Formats: sequence, structure tokens, C-alpha cells
Amino acid sequence: MKTKILLVDDEPDIVEFLQYNLVQEGFDVISAYDGIEALSKLSQKPDLIILDIMMPKMDGYEVFKKIKETPGFEKLPIIFLTAKAGEANEILGLEIGASDYIQKPISPKKLVARVKLNLRKIESASGGKSAPLKITAGPLVIDRVKYVVYLDGKEKIFPRKEFELLYFLANNPGKVFSRDMLLKDVWGTDVYVVDRTVDVHIRKIREKLDIYSDLIETVKGVGYRFKSVE
Repeated sequence: MKTKILLVDDEPDIVEFLQYNLVQEGFDVISAYDGIEALSKLSQKPDLIILDIMMPKMDGYEVFKKIKETPGFEKLPIIFLTAKAGEANEILGLEIGASDYIQKPISPKKLVARVKLNLRKIESASGGKSAPLKITAGPLVIDRVKYVVYLDGKEKIFPRKEFELLYFLANNPGKVFSRDMLLKDVWGTDVYVVDRTVDVHIRKIREKLDIYSDLIETVKGVGYRFKSVE
């Protein structure tokens, strides 16, 4: 069965252009041109939503909220695709729980790569099941909706990639991942990074975990794993 994507944007030319490219990549695409229409098409059960923010009738943030409040769609991955530039807007989008935040303009090939990356991350992180919104491991709580981490009840700030790497490892406790596997599943294939990137991010994560840094174990000559916590 084809992966179904709901594409929401108030600019028909953008919808037509992106829909064509997504269909060429084997996706089944449902289109909507405003937030109200998007909500009405949830009945078609999309697997992922690409959502513009600046739209008439209802902006993307409000649409996002209503989707997440709809029973059965709480865990649906949503990617913001928007002309709203700036770090503050991106942080807001990620903090409310978006799977990704992509600024226009973007090439269709790169968009397709990001879509595939987000679908793959969700599948990999959960062994084919829906990714949990919150992971608790001893003193550590990782909230995927708010994009925040709590350690002994205190909020810790993790940049996006550090958060995603920690989430991925914590959602697969006891499983060893090589650097290549982590690069593929967390960074994806649409960006160029090297093995050393993983080591640097692991070091920074451990620093933030402080006395609980041993939650992430190094398997010499292989890679890393998250310690199983009962």
C-alpha cells in the first residue's frame, strides 16, 4: 500500500508542483488549500502531513493543534513547509511537536528526501510501530511533543539533533547502533556528515546528562547503545 501524504498549502501552483514530484516518488497525495479543508480530509487517513503555516481561514499552527487533538491522529507526523523564516519560528514549530520545519523555497528532491527521512525515523525508532510521544528511563524523561528533556524533573535544553539522537537511542534501549546506522537514521541521506559528527553529539549529550552520562554506553569498536533502565 502506498504511503499517503496530505499536502496543505494555499498556493495552487506550489501544491500542483509538489504533488507531481511526490507522486513520481510513489506517494499517494491528497491536496488541500486551507486549514478547514485539510481537517475535512483527515477521514482519508494520511500517513504524514505537509502543512503550510500562513493560510487563510485558519493558520497552520491552529490546524496542527486541532489535528493533534483529534482522536487517532495524536501521533501523526506533521512537517511544516513555510515561508516563515527565522530561528524563532522554527523553534516554535518544533516545540509544539512538528516532526520537521522546512523553509521555502525548497527543491522537490530535497523535500522528498526530508519526507522519506521523517517516515524512516518514525519507523526505525519504533520498530515499525507508532513512535511514543514520551519516553521515561529512570531519571530521564524525553517529551517528543514539546521537544524537551527532563532530568530529575528539571528541564534540560537539547539542540534539535542532540534531542533526536537521544530520543532514537532511548527508544531502542539495549540495542547497539554503529555510527553509520545513527547517521542514516538520525541525519538521513540528504545531508553530508561524517562519523565524527556522531561522537561529538554523543559527547555533548553526555555532558548534559551529567551524573547520568552512563545511560549512553560505548561499545568499543562497534558504536553506542542506551542502557536499559528498569
